[in-house]
Amino acid sequence: MFYTYILKSEKNNSYYVGSCNNISKRVSLHNGGFVKSTKRYVPWKLVYNEKYKTLLEAKERELQIKLWKKRSMIEKLFKIL
Repeated sequence: MFYTYILKSEKNNSYYVGSCNNISKRVSLHNGGFVKSTKRYVPWKLVYNEKYKTLLEAKERELQIKLWKKRSMIEKLFKIL
């Protein structure tokens, strides 16, 4: 399984969108400061994820969400749950 995920920084309330094949390991890397683009805003909380059969599908969804650019669009995903 592959995942598209959204993290929320508990430091500044920003969002980060990514994709991976192991969410718990990836979140640990973000919170450990091992991801250059997110280390300044640790700690991160996983707030949303979607499952896909292929990495390509997960990355396409990641790009789609990133292209929205509006915080309100991302937060609409959470309200669906």
